[in-house]
Order: sequence, then structure tokens, then C-alpha cells
Amino acid sequence: MAGVAASILAGSLVLAACSSGGDGDDTTETEGTEGAAATGGIITANSNEPQNPLIPTNTNEVGGGKILDLIFEGLVYYDSEGAVHNGAAESIETEDNQTYTITVKEGLTFSDGSPVTSSSFVDAWNQGALLSNGHLSSYFFEPIEGFSYEEDSELTGLEVVDDQTFTVTLTQPEADFPLRLGYSAFFPLPEAAFEDPDAFGENPIGNGPYMLDGEGAWQHNIGIDLVPSESYSGDRVPQNGGISLQFYETQDAAYADLLSGNLDVIDAIPDSSFATFEDELGDRAVNQPAAIFQSFTIHMEEPHFAGEEGQLRRQAISHAINREEITETIFQGTRTPASDFTSPVIDGWSDSIPGNEVLEYDPERAQELWAEADAIAPWEGTFTLAYNTDGGHQAWVDATVNSIRNTLGIEAEGNPYALFADLRTDVTNREMEGAFRTGWQADYPGLGNFLGPLYGTGAGSNDGDYSNEEFDALLAEAASAESVEASSELYNQAQEILFRDLPAIPLWYSNVTGGSAETVDNVEFGWNSVPIYYQITKAE
Repeated sequence: MAGVAASILAGSLVLAACSSGGDGDDTTETEGTEGAAATGGIITANSNEPQNPLIPTNTNEVGGGKILDLIFEGLVYYDSEGAVHNGAAESIETEDNQTYTITVKEGLTFSDGSPVTSSSFVDAWNQGALLSNGHLSSYFFEPIEGFSYEEDSELTGLEVVDDQTFTVTLTQPEADFPLRLGYSAFFPLPEAAFEDPDAFGENPIGNGPYMLDGEGAWQHNIGIDLVPSESYSGDRVPQNGGISLQFYETQDAAYADLLSGNLDVIDAIPDSSFATFEDELGDRAVNQPAAIFQSFTIHMEEPHFAGEEGQLRRQAISHAINREEITETIFQGTRTPASDFTSPVIDGWSDSIPGNEVLEYDPERAQELWAEADAIAPWEGTFTLAYNTDGGHQAWVDATVNSIRNTLGIEAEGNPYALFADLRTDVTNREMEGAFRTGWQADYPGLGNFLGPLYGTGAGSNDGDYSNEEFDALLAEAASAESVEASSELYNQAQEILFRDLPAIPLWYSNVTGGSAETVDNVEFGWNSVPIYYQITKAE
């Protein structure tokens, strides 16, 4: 879940989305662009099979997220630099950063012709937040009054005023709340979504610039075809005849199709081509910083990785990984060794957080820590690191486990899954044994987005079930801070706890490496590494 530096400061959040402070009434408005979608050729691009049916609040991985962002439009959307613009919202107002009044633009419809109203948002958010539904993105509704991790509870902080207006009351002031509203968890749903959720997830009806190209548009493990929606009247007007996302089992196959003219756009170059793709594609190659953090996770109750023993082993393994060598030899300038749990392209990032020395390659210290852990309980078995082969991960996984094996003198090996969806299913169902690759592509341009959803107690993307009351308290304090600077300081303070506990082992930050064929023009990649599909043009 990119491009140039994304700031949640001037020009984006303050001017285009919502309140910038707690002592005034800030109102913003933008106007949509009326008219039918542009025509042109069908753009073909690479992707992967979504993990789940396409319900916005139950999708937290990139394959499904790409599709949802094309067929839905939230209250706000993000441009290529991460700046915020009103989408379905006519205005978002607040006087205290705790109660927000949101006005939905009049005349908006879903692709089935039904109206987009305030209830479309309120009902969708309540469905996503309901405990018994078990939706993966329910965490995002935690700030709203009425949210509960213990029992089914309506979001009492949501109130429909009329068809175009609703209010949101939070449990505490949160100045960056409107910044989050472009994420898929906050998308609206038509009434059809509640009548038969299973059927809707297979053939979703959105309010965005594209819609599914009829029944059978989603061919599982093959691809999905999208066409411009004639009912869309927002700013993201398609400049092409549609998007055909092709699901590849390997990045090598996708890149081969790009070079042969059978694919128009690729957003992930295989590691086997890192040394050559910029020469092969010329000015059509893309290699730019992205809001992407890569890691691997070991469940907090995994044998030998719980309690004091687990803390020592996690630190030992982190010190045993030669990140500099791996990023240089495997990734050849397309990755940067991590120095925190977020991303350098996000405002407030720091490379000098106390405790981050645990990310330094230090074989002697790694061996000392491992020996201390063995004194508590001797190590048994093989250290495994699960990964999906359809994402081009084998080379770095092999290098990482080799580094761990050679440093610690233990057996270590990769655990390959053919499909990303299968890997995520085992992770979600808590059936994974050993370590497994994880990462985060930002949902919105803020430090908190890299921390709360992954490490907050009970969060939907907290794959290791990490829980720390002190960390949770700092997250809450950061969210309620009066300024971005103050919140960033608190988020970075919270990271000090993560460096001690290591619920995930940070590896590196990713550049987006991609490119396009000569068949298309106006190809631009966004701050979050995803191509701006609606802008791409192609002759019929």
C-alpha cells in the first residue's frame, strides 16, 4: 500500500481537505469535473490476485487495493505527490478537531445509478467496524465514538443529518483524521452491498472513475477488466478506454511481456533485471523513492520468540542481517537499508531514533545475544522465512537467511509460497509457522499509518499480534497532538519501544521500480508507488 516527498503540511491537508487547527472553522471546497469519461485504448498493467472479495473494509493488501482505488472514490483522494483533494466531499469542517461535519457533493451516483448519500458512508463504516464481521481494516474506525474491540457496537459518533450531511465525533481531537479519508476503509457503499455482501464482493459496485466490465470481469488468478464509469463526475476522469489488470505468477513473466509489447505498464521490476532495466527502457524506466517499508515478522507467541528469550533472539537476528550488502548486491540501488519503521518520504521521518542501532550488522553482538537466549532455552530446529514467489522475493530471502545462518551458526532457509494470496491467508488465519515477509505501502501520507495499523493492539494488519500498553498510549497521544511536528515527535518516541521489542524486523525502504511500453503515454507513478492509471493514454 512512491513518488516524490509527501507532506501532510502546507498545500495538502491544510488547504485541500480539512481543519488545520483547533481554534477556527476551516471549510474547504473543490468542484468535480462534469462529463463522460475519455475514450482510448485499454491499458494493460501487472497486478496480483486479491486475497479477499472486494469489500473495501476487508481489503488491506495491494492487489485488492489497486482495484478498489479505481472503482471507488472516497471523501478525499491523493494526487501523485500525496497532497489531499476533495473527492466525494463538498466540504469537511471542524472547530475542535474532534467533531467533523462532512457534506457530500450533490448528484453523485454509484455505477448502478443509485445515489451516493451520507448514509452510503455511515452504513459502510458501521459495517466495517462491527466486531463480528471481522473486517481487516476495522482498526481505522477505532477513533470514532462507539467503536469496540469487545462486543458488537454501533459507531455512535456517526450521525446522519440529511442526505448530503453527516457528522463524525471522535473520542479525542485528531487533527489528521481527514487525511485518512482517502483510504479504502472509508469508501462508501451502495445499498446492494448490504443485501448480499458475498455477491457484492465478487462484483462490486463503486462510485469511482472505473467499474467492472460486466459479469465475469474478474477472472480469479487471471485478471480483472475495468472500464470507465459514465456516472463518474469527479476530478479523476479516465483518459483511456479502461484498465486490464493482469495477475502474474512471477515478475519476470510480467517484465518479459512488457519488453515484448504484451503489457503496457509494470510497477515492479524483477530483481534479475535491476542492472539492465533502465538501459532497456530508457526514459520509460521509473526508479524513484516510495512510501514503502519492508520487513519480516515473527509472531509474538512463536516458540523461542516469546518473552525475554524472544526479545533476545529478535535482536540477534536483526544484528545478523547484512542489509548494506543485500541492498547493494541484490537490489542494486533500488532499496535503502531501513533505519526506522516508517519511510523517508513521509514528513517527520528520522534516521536517529534511539535504539535503531539494533539494525546494524554486528555479527559479534548477534552471537552474544543468541547465546544469552540459549541460556534461557536452547535453540532447536530451523529458522524459516516465508515469502511469495509471485512477488520476486526469492533472491533477497536467500541472501537474508544465508546471512542469519552464517552469523548465528543455525539452520535457516526460505519457505516459498507460489501465490501472495495463499501466504496472506495463512498469516491472517494464524497458521504460519516461523517468520514471514511483511511490508507496508502507505494508505495515507502520515507516520502514524506505518505504526498503528501494524503494531497497535488488535489492529487488522498486526500480523504478529503485538501488544504493548505504553506503545498504544503514545499512539493515542500522537494522534491527538495539536500539530504535525508534535505528533511526529511522539510517533518517533513510540518507535523506541518497537526497537526494543521488534514485533517486526525492519529491512529496507523500497523505491518503486517500474516502467512502460512505447504503446502508452503520460505514465506517472504516485507517492505510494502505484501508477496514476486514469492519466495514462493509449491510441485505440
